[in-house]
Amino acid sequence: MADPRKVIVSCALTGAIHTPSMSPHLPVTPAQIIAEGRRAVEAGAAILHLHARNSDTGAPDQSVAAFQAILPALKETGAVINITTGGSPYMTVEERTAPARHFAPELASLNMGSMNFGLYPMLARYRDLSQAWEREHLEKSRSLVFRNSFADIATILNTVGAGGTRFECECYDIGHLYTLHHMIAGEGLTPPFFVQSVFGLLGGIGAHAEDVQMMRRTADRLFGDRYLWSVLGAGAHQLPLAAMSAAMGGHIRVGLEDSLWAGPGRMARSSAEQVAAVASILSGVGHVMATPDEARDMLGLKGDDQVNF
Repeated sequence: MADPRKVIVSCALTGAIHTPSMSPHLPVTPAQIIAEGRRAVEAGAAILHLHARNSDTGAPDQSVAAFQAILPALKETGAVINITTGGSPYMTVEERTAPARHFAPELASLNMGSMNFGLYPMLARYRDLSQAWEREHLEKSRSLVFRNSFADIATILNTVGAGGTRFECECYDIGHLYTLHHMIAGEGLTPPFFVQSVFGLLGGIGAHAEDVQMMRRTADRLFGDRYLWSVLGAGAHQLPLAAMSAAMGGHIRVGLEDSLWAGPGRMARSSAEQVAAVASILSGVGHVMATPDEARDMLGLKGDDQVNF
C-alpha cells in the first residue's frame, strides 16, 4: 500500500475581517493569539498565518511592535510562521509590509490582485457591534477596492523577498492566477509556488464546486508540477471546501480569520477545533497532516534559524 499523502494545514488565527463583537472566541490580545497558536499546532497545523490586533480595541494592528509581542512565543511551537502582508485593506503597502520586512519570516502572504472586498453584508447578521470602528470597518467596504497593483506586488516581492522569505500567493479569482504567472516571468519567482485559492468572499470567486475545479484546472495549466495548491473556504464554506481540496490532492487553510464556525449553527471556540475537524477529514480519506518540517521541505523554506525573531 502506498504511503499516505501529506497535507499542509495552515491556520489563520485572527485576521482583519471579523471583529471582536462577532465572537467571544476571536483572539485579540498577544496572550490570546499565542494561546490560539499553540492549540492549533497541537491539533496538527504546520503553518500559523499571523495578523496582530490592538489589545484595547481589537482593531487590526500592523505595527512591528504588535508582532514583536507574539512572534517569539509562536516560534517556540516549531510551526512555520507566515506573516501577513495583506494587513487590512484600508492600510498602505508600506504599513502592510512593515512586519514582514522587519522580521524576515520563512513565509509571508501576498495578495495577487486588486479587488472589491465586500464585508458590509455582515452588518445584517451582526447588529450588536460594541465599538464604532467595527461598524465603520464593515460599512466602508461598500466602496472599498483592496489595492494590490502590479507595482505593489513587485514591491512586496522585492522588499520582503530580499530576506529569503517565500510567499503564500493568495488568489481570490482566476485573474489572480494569471497575475502570478506574469510575475513569475517578470520578477524571477522560483518554484515551488504556494498558491492559496480563496473562495466565497464577496468580490472574488464564489464557493461552488465548479469554481474550485476551475481554479484547480487553471493553476495546473499555468504552473504544472511547479506549485502546491491550497484551498481557503470563507465562512460556512470552510470545511466543505477543505474536504474537496483533500479529495483533489490539495492542501488546506482554516482558522478564525476565515470562518467563525465549526459546523452548521455551531460557533468555533478555537481555531484548533477547525484544525481537528480537518484532521478527521484527512484521516477519512487516508491522508495525514504534514509536520512543520515536512511543510518546510515541500515549500522550499529557509528554516526558522534564519528569521529575525
